[in-house]
Amino acid sequence: MAKLLIIDDERAIRSTLREILEYENYDVEDIDNGVDGLDLIKKKKFDLVLCDIKMNKMDGMEVLEQAQAYSPDLPFIMISGHGTVETAIEASKKGAFDFISKPPDLNRLLITVRNALDRGTLVTETKVLKRKASKTRDILGSSESIGKIKETIERVAPTDARVLITGANGSGKELVARWLHEKSNRADSPLIEVNCAAIPSELIESELFGHEKGSFTSAVKQRIGKFELANGGTLFLDEIGDMSLSAQAKVLRALQEHKISRVGGEKELEVNVRVLAATNKDLLKEIEDGNFRMDLYHRLNVINIHVPHLTERIEDIPEIAQHFLEEICKEYGMPVKKIGDAAMLALQALPWTGNVRELHNMIERLIILSDKAITEQDVAAFANPGGGTNIGAAHATAVGQQAARSLSQNYDSFNNFQDYKDHAEKEFIKFKLEKNNWNVSKTADDIDIQRSHLYSKIEKFGLKRTAE
Repeated sequence: MAKLLIIDDERAIRSTLREILEYENYDVEDIDNGVDGLDLIKKKKFDLVLCDIKMNKMDGMEVLEQAQAYSPDLPFIMISGHGTVETAIEASKKGAFDFISKPPDLNRLLITVRNALDRGTLVTETKVLKRKASKTRDILGSSESIGKIKETIERVAPTDARVLITGANGSGKELVARWLHEKSNRADSPLIEVNCAAIPSELIESELFGHEKGSFTSAVKQRIGKFELANGGTLFLDEIGDMSLSAQAKVLRALQEHKISRVGGEKELEVNVRVLAATNKDLLKEIEDGNFRMDLYHRLNVINIHVPHLTERIEDIPEIAQHFLEEICKEYGMPVKKIGDAAMLALQALPWTGNVRELHNMIERLIILSDKAITEQDVAAFANPGGGTNIGAAHATAVGQQAARSLSQNYDSFNNFQDYKDHAEKEFIKFKLEKNNWNVSKTADDIDIQRSHLYSKIEKFGLKRTAE
């Protein structure tokens, strides 16, 4: 049921309009002045406002202007007993949906209300669809490392050079790939994404190159592969380090000859595809271990873009956090919450094992669970969502301070920053695994990484379940 607000200083007009609109099954509130009306608009969510122009305290045009600044998509229908063409034009310029003279014609009023509500619904749906359709966010941050990434994208994007994007999970590798495509000469053609870690090794070749009907047991019809779908555009191979050796050989051939063959097919198909690849693995080490082809590595690594861990650019956290605050509050239709300086410092001090993705989730959690302003105590209390919110903020802060003191006493035992990061990552994963009784799937969900990556981390750090 649509919720309407009537702002008019004439009781008779308010009563008449309310009776008519409630008869049409609208939920209606009314108020007799612009100041209180504007206050209601800020506190509650309305679908439409009918507002008189000539009122005491604050006239309707001023209410319209201030409300538009606060809620630009809220439709206004202006009402006046002294209407002129000039007044109607002025109201329209300031954002009003329509203008109706007093006393209002019943049929025209109801048609105008319905049209205004339809328009409001279309505006909302359009915004939702645009958010769903476009996954390309801005690359946030003003640090030197982010500046270099943006500069490299500007130089490399217009070319057809292959790019290898490296960095930890959640650091923004996919975003870099999207901007390379958006700024390229292929921007009007498709960007096809393939997560190599999410596809079983026995199906990756069919996913990339397609297959002919009957080429294997479940191949009941012909399938077009990602290389063909990306023809003329860009193919983004995410987590390329998890691709099987047999698929690597076929990808190498496609890059060398610009030709592919479907699984079970004999015909060669020419493809014009720019390949971007990303990985969170050390591919040189994977080559040493026999898990990755050196010739493919050199084919992919024409240009290398490394996306730094969030803890390596903590000066960017305030800018990123503020952006997420505004974005998420707008999506939830609530006023933007403020975050205190102490709370921001607390955010900068966190380990951010999940990088920017984790920061986004953290900000969303703080918006939901905190009061009007986000405090240092909120960060301490809600930094570990698995720990529940029943732990007092003071206790959580004390625990954090104790942990920080414990770590600071051991700084000298680390030779470099990477050793320190590996130690912190190992202890964090060990803690989460033990907390979840070594349920790898649940732990992977908790810390927001893929299960295959968690298995790799367990193997890398030699973590083993303690016998009970």
